[in-house]
Amino acid sequence: MELHTVFLYLAIILFLARTVGDTFSKIGIPSVLGEILVGVLLGQSILGMVEPNQILRLLAEIGVILLLFQVGLEADIHKLKEVGISAFVVASVGAFLPMIFGVAVSHYLLELPLAVSLFIGGTLTATSIGITVKVLEDLGKMKQRFAQIVLGAAVLDDIFGVVLLAALYEFSKEGTIHFEAITTLILYIATFFILSPIIAQALAKIIQHLSKALGTEDFIPPTVVAVIFLFAYLAHQVGSPEILGAFTAGLALSRRFALPFAVFLRTDEKMAHKVEQTIMPLVWVLTPLFFVYVGLELNLKVIDFTSAKFWLMSTVLIFVAIVGKVASGFFVKGSLKEKLLIGFSMLPRGEVGLIFAEFGRQAKLYDELTYAVVIFAVAITTFLAPISLKLLSR
Repeated sequence: MELHTVFLYLAIILFLARTVGDTFSKIGIPSVLGEILVGVLLGQSILGMVEPNQILRLLAEIGVILLLFQVGLEADIHKLKEVGISAFVVASVGAFLPMIFGVAVSHYLLELPLAVSLFIGGTLTATSIGITVKVLEDLGKMKQRFAQIVLGAAVLDDIFGVVLLAALYEFSKEGTIHFEAITTLILYIATFFILSPIIAQALAKIIQHLSKALGTEDFIPPTVVAVIFLFAYLAHQVGSPEILGAFTAGLALSRRFALPFAVFLRTDEKMAHKVEQTIMPLVWVLTPLFFVYVGLELNLKVIDFTSAKFWLMSTVLIFVAIVGKVASGFFVKGSLKEKLLIGFSMLPRGEVGLIFAEFGRQAKLYDELTYAVVIFAVAITTFLAPISLKLLSR
């Protein structure tokens, strides 16, 4: 693709994303929904003006990585510790309930092959942490207890999803699962989450000392962004999503984080403030690209809305997708409203669901009808979550 064409795409996307997103926000609808709709409008579903490509995908990934770093930077580690067990319960139920129900209804009710049913179940386990976090931020709910549970659960859910995707992809190729490889992957991810805060804090101290030695605070912003990208890379190397590496780096550099055995490494107030000042403008510019890209990847043209079988399969899977996630909120203590907020926060499949769907298509497990049903289920849960959270938060 010509470079000048990419600039034109970026100009159109950024302008429309902000305009439509802010318009939606003004009339009481989460802005993330407007940004996704811009992608649907510009993409292959309707106008076909902008095609998903590697450059836009890269910028979108940078946007969501910076968003998760910012969330980690602002997260209260003590609150996350307090709700740790609840987050684990929500993540476990929210991952395995849709998986079990999805496989059961696909294989026994819809009479699909076992391999196809497993991939459909895997798709239904996904939660898009980027969409969930942005909606809760827009609603001003990120500091509340239920949001901390959701944040912890969404992080764990992403890890479950990666392990599950690795297992399913192996199963689709070889017809068997090597549990030794899966165990090794889990150990790598666990080791990364234990060691990364220590490394991030040590790097922050080095950056701080170098900044003082050079006599300029302008040294801090680019080097902190370098640390974010480094941790995204390291997370990928151990088999974890890149966004979780950025989130971990954000937690480690936040004001509220202190290692009990290495307090001397704690980030100071001045540096934390400088980091926040640096990251926020980048988040405002690049994050909308991520949500527009989610919309660009949706291809609603593959769906035959006149097919009775399509509507039967879609209704069954969407029901399972909603009930499986919403039920996860009822396994922790809290009011009915809190439980529903937790459940619906875990609902959007977004780009994670699309990744599962694409793997299923590449493995030649999905025919056109099944692929269309899966895409439709991902789209419905992605659009339904922000609306439901907005209504529930009133």
